[in-house]
Amino acid sequence: MYKGIILAGGSGTRLYPSSMVVSKQLINVYDKPLIYYPLSTLMIAGIKDILIITNNDQIDQFKKLLGDGSQWSISLSYKIQDEPNGLPEAFILAEDFIGDDNVCLILGDNVIYGNELDSILLESQKNEGATILSYSVNDPERFGIIEYSGSKVLSIEEKPDNPKSNKAIIGIYFCDNKAVQYAKEVKPSKRNELEIVDVWKKYLQNEKLSVKHLNRGITWIDAGTFDSLLTASNIISNIEKVQYNKISCPEEISWRKGWITDDDLRKLSKPLYKSGYGKYLEVLLEENK
Repeated sequence: MYKGIILAGGSGTRLYPSSMVVSKQLINVYDKPLIYYPLSTLMIAGIKDILIITNNDQIDQFKKLLGDGSQWSISLSYKIQDEPNGLPEAFILAEDFIGDDNVCLILGDNVIYGNELDSILLESQKNEGATILSYSVNDPERFGIIEYSGSKVLSIEEKPDNPKSNKAIIGIYFCDNKAVQYAKEVKPSKRNELEIVDVWKKYLQNEKLSVKHLNRGITWIDAGTFDSLLTASNIISNIEKVQYNKISCPEEISWRKGWITDDDLRKLSKPLYKSGYGKYLEVLLEENK
């Protein structure tokens, strides 16, 4: 069984002044808050038990927006991260939540959409080891870079000066229960942070690390800057207008998976009608008759 973690902490300084008073994960990407996108990705993966890690100033806003998740027939809980000390800290903070289960950690500013995404996410959930996803980028020196042959990982480097490939590790990680132990063993880097690549290196040393490369049918955006937020909004807007299909709509995902009923979806649509979001949900019901 996999549980999910959304890491939505940090100070969001790359989005100042906008994120000085509101978490960047609550800023809109076109017609919905940014956090809807990683949340929807976990739901598409079939993960229903999800922990949201954020800071003390923002936790009440997330609770007001998302509640306990029961409206979508999922379970949402919350954990405060006092200081952003690096991504592996998410596993440590979530130790009690994870328990004896496996876990998928997704960063709160990841937007991903495309063909066969659901099958990729399901195939990444294994009983043992870790699976990380990669994406081709034109500026590999900004990312954790992975070198591999087939699904076999050869090396991992964090923001290398001379990258061995252009395959960046994106912020969606599937791990077995050893992730907590490995995170505790990681030592702070020169930046005085715990580095997530050091967790993957531990899996790699034990020959338990695999990779799935996302093909050109998948769009992935690290929506942590003004430009990337605008790019994501434009892409989502264009697709939704052309196809009249919403991207990362938790209500629709839950309904299509059979987690909520037609009546549940109809009730959820009512308060959202004026924005057009609720009308879209009603159209789904009409098309399904």
